[in-house]
Amino acid sequence: MAYIVTLPARQMRKIHDRLRLQLRLTKVLAAQDQPVGPNIGPPIALVISEDTDSSVERRSRRLIWMGSVSRHNTPGTVDKSVTIDPLRECMEDVPIDGEDGLLTLLDADLRNEFEQASLIGTAKWCSSEVWQALEAGLRTRFPQLVPLIDWLLAQASPPVLDSHDEADRAWQEQQDAVRSILRIADFPLPSLNAWKRPTSRDAPYTAGVIPQPSENSLIEHDVRAAGRAFGLDSDWMNGSGARCDINVLWDSSGRRRLEVTNVNALPLEHRTGTDMIYYHVPTESFTLVQYKRLDPRRREIRVDEQLRSQLDRLEKVAQLNSPPAQPHEWRLGGDPCFLKLAYWPEDTSKNPVEGLAHGMYLPVSYVRVLLENDCTLGPQRGSQARLLGYDRVDRHLVGAQFVELVKEGLVGTVGTTREQLWSMVKRRVSEGQNVLVAEENSSESVRDRQKRNRTRSSKDNSYTHKVYRQESLFGPDSEQ
Repeated sequence: MAYIVTLPARQMRKIHDRLRLQLRLTKVLAAQDQPVGPNIGPPIALVISEDTDSSVERRSRRLIWMGSVSRHNTPGTVDKSVTIDPLRECMEDVPIDGEDGLLTLLDADLRNEFEQASLIGTAKWCSSEVWQALEAGLRTRFPQLVPLIDWLLAQASPPVLDSHDEADRAWQEQQDAVRSILRIADFPLPSLNAWKRPTSRDAPYTAGVIPQPSENSLIEHDVRAAGRAFGLDSDWMNGSGARCDINVLWDSSGRRRLEVTNVNALPLEHRTGTDMIYYHVPTESFTLVQYKRLDPRRREIRVDEQLRSQLDRLEKVAQLNSPPAQPHEWRLGGDPCFLKLAYWPEDTSKNPVEGLAHGMYLPVSYVRVLLENDCTLGPQRGSQARLLGYDRVDRHLVGAQFVELVKEGLVGTVGTTREQLWSMVKRRVSEGQNVLVAEENSSESVRDRQKRNRTRSSKDNSYTHKVYRQESLFGPDSEQ
């Protein structure tokens, strides 16, 4: 289906600069215009500018922006609103009316439906049949828009990850790590949200990330061209056989830079789990999250020897911590490492995960206390088996709480150098972990960072994106 927003050209010119910064638009959708019945297809949005000085008989409209509807809100008791996010400017002049206009591609019934949905000053919707005809015409007549259409469709209708498939399960965890990093670093979710399934099941999740199509979004298909992208030469960037993908984001001011590296060093069947590592360069602080999957029905996990040994290794990682010497180095505790006990629906086709996966965040020291308490004992009397899960743990952090603590610098290590960080990352990779590590660098002061994190006003969502990718994976004959 497609939502149509038609605005007078004069109004469009007034809000054009704001749209370029915010890259989103919210419009009221009257009760009588709300979709009904099974609306098949991705919720694409078309924003049209109409020259109101033209005659009624010869309307003059142009497609200026395209996007996808991310959510519906309820501003009143009857009316609703739709938020178009992401929203991107068309890179070609696309007329709606006239001999070369898109309407010439529609038959009489579809054209009538489009006209009813494109009344000036309104937000309405039309069927998937109308959108399919328009999409075919846009791809044929305006080839420069094809990458934008593909990017928006990937945002609006991403591939469904199957919780029963081993590769998809790994990608679910890495996808959640990517979304967590974007929230922590305060970059817009659409920047790394467009995704297609990689050809290789061994590939990292970010191998499937589609960068937004613009002159500032570039792909380099040799990861070694990144040079010292993270300040260090890494083994996997120099032909070790590991698969490494780097996505680099800059905010519009150029003051903040986020580098996200996704590394897989072993084939899928030999990996032991997923790590998310966030490193804030100005404060020399990192936070690590190791993912553990809960049974989606019982929502618990059995504590085995492998998990206990992983806890031992995480405690060694925590030894990179130093005592705080400055006010901004103070933390709520000495735990930089967490477990995320997460679960995904068994049938993700009916219950897709759009935000962060449900789960509990547990500091490692807290896990140790839990494992010494009767609350985690198994159901059989005298059994030494331990269980972790929702029925066993009364207190835990949820995603929003964890993200805020990291953003505010209230958890994480103190005084950890890049050399220490990357030595630890390489060790985690060699141990069989999928690793997604993000490094945020910024010229912000501590006060500026706090102010940005706490502002509730409209933010500048524009950014620049560059991608570095390896073509080979676990051997010279492998393909992306």
